[in-house]
Amino acid sequence: MNPSETNTVPDQVDNGERRVDTLLQHYGTSHTHPVNELIHFVAIPAIMLSIIGLLFALHPAVAIGLALVSMVYYQRLSWPFTACMAIIFSVMLAVVDALQAQGVLVPVCVGIFVVAWIFQFIGHHLEGKKPSFFEDLQYLLVGPLFVLSKVFERLAIRW
Repeated sequence: MNPSETNTVPDQVDNGERRVDTLLQHYGTSHTHPVNELIHFVAIPAIMLSIIGLLFALHPAVAIGLALVSMVYYQRLSWPFTACMAIIFSVMLAVVDALQAQGVLVPVCVGIFVVAWIFQFIGHHLEGKKPSFFEDLQYLLVGPLFVLSKVFERLAIRW
């Protein structure tokens, strides 16, 4: 019996394709322009850092809580992505802790957030397509995986 026929894991969609692949494929349809893709490679991690930082400024537990909830979502999609996102969240939490210690966390994160989103919308203007999260908010969590998937592809790592 083919192993894919017995798979009842919730990350499978009806056609046998994994849910993570379906999400990334759909996300990719509005991110094909090379400049938009490059902007996303920089802006998505920047936005992640700024959001974690602003939540950390409220209370570190809030930022950690967001990371943990995100990890549950990622775990349902892909273990290799989950492992990498755990490392990324850990590094980002260390960076925002250092910014907090220097007393510059909020202004730095607000600046990063605003500038990164401006570039995101410039990228989508060039692309001629609206951001995916306008259709479904879960694409705010898929964006980081899209960037990570491109890195994985270059390194020939299967997610």
